[in-house]
This record gives sequence, structure tokens and C-alpha cells, in this order.
Amino acid sequence: MRPHLFLLLFIILASCAQQQKPQENKKLLPTSLVSIPASANGVDSTVASTKPTMDFIDTMHDFGTLHEGEIAEHSFEFTNNGKTPLIISSASASCGCTVADYDRNPILPGKKSSIKVRYNSANRTGHQEKYITITTNTNRGTEMVYIKTDIIGKNKSFNN
Repeated sequence: MRPHLFLLLFIILASCAQQQKPQENKKLLPTSLVSIPASANGVDSTVASTKPTMDFIDTMHDFGTLHEGEIAEHSFEFTNNGKTPLIISSASASCGCTVADYDRNPILPGKKSSIKVRYNSANRTGHQEKYITITTNTNRGTEMVYIKTDIIGKNKSFNN
């Protein structure tokens, strides 16, 4: 029975040795730009106070009335008033009709940038409200911006 145990151990060790090491991705940002203030021991207030911020001028934009098929755009401007670079890792919309574009480079402390939101009203009518979730390295981890509009369908008006 012991020879079987030895053989099993040998197979496990041999298979682990053959696993390839992950390749480094030279395009990734350095991990030194990200610090996480929360841990099992609580929140490190020193680290939390140095985190970047994403301070928006406004987080809601009303496109007003659009006609079905129109495309509308708005840029949500913000400033990093924190003490370290702001990194946006993603910006995803609540609907496929809305696309968000953002700066892929770190936004340095004191610098401004924006999230550009493009809304396509094709095949939509009536009141619409959408949101964009922005994943960042701020204390909150995610930020939100919102758009809304009223869409008049083809050959229709609100008075009909």
C-alpha cells in the first residue's frame, strides 16, 4: 500500500512542476498605484486618506426630449482631488444602448478628466433612465453617473 502512496505523491509533484508560469503583461499598470485600506484588521485611515477621489461636477444628465433613433452624448467631468493617481478600470452601462468611454491612463492628483457617455435611442420610446457603473481605486471602489431622456417614437408626439 505504501508504494501506491509514494506513486500518487510522485504524480502530484510531477504535474505541479509542469505547470507553466503566467506570462507578465507589460501593458498592466504597476500594483504600486493601488492600495487597499480595508483588511481583516479594519480600515487603515492613513491609507484611506491618501486614496484618489472622483469628484464630479454633476452625476445626472437629462437629454430632454429625443426622437427615436437619435444619438446623444454627454461628458461627465470630474477632478481627482485625492493624493494618489486615480485609476478607472472599467465603465459599464446598465443597457446596451449606452456606451461609456474613459481615460485609460492614471489621472494624477489635481487633474481633471471625463467619462463620455453615448446614448442610442434606436428602438426605444417613452421615459428612459440609464446608469453607468465606474470601477475605480477610490475609497468607494465604484462611482455612478446617470442619464435620462424622454423619447418620441417615430411618427408620434407626446400630444397624441
